[in-house]
Amino acid sequence: MENTSQHSPEDLLKLENQLCFPLYAVSRMLTKAYQPYLQALDLTYPQYLVFLLLWEHEELTVKELGEKLLLDSGTLTPLLKRMEQKQWLSRRRDPRDERSVIIGLLPAGRELQKAACHIPEQLLGHMGMSVTEFEQLRTQLNTLLTRLT
Repeated sequence: MENTSQHSPEDLLKLENQLCFPLYAVSRMLTKAYQPYLQALDLTYPQYLVFLLLWEHEELTVKELGEKLLLDSGTLTPLLKRMEQKQWLSRRRDPRDERSVIIGLLPAGRELQKAACHIPEQLLGHMGMSVTEFEQLRTQLNTLLTRLT
């Protein structure tokens, strides 16, 4: 948005002048674009996000997952329980701190990684973006996210 002094208060309240709306709409549309790829793996988008972290770190506490995904344990716990029922991951109390629950990958969860490897490339093609455009946009969004948290 340009200098706000050039816009009347009414102009500032137009949907077309908001940053929140295109971010909200893009988020919804991007999540929708993931659906066919994730459905083929019997995954939901939040489960995919959990797996992205576990494929990278092998195991994390619920607290660490929540911090990295910006989700609270009340949202994560039912999600993780469903994933445990599918034998994709394990949940166990940390022997050093009984209040902490460690989430670890099981073999079936590791196997999903091989099947999911194609998803980022397919999404990039779906978006019609070059790798450079993608990286620039991701950097800008991560900067904004850091400023807001």
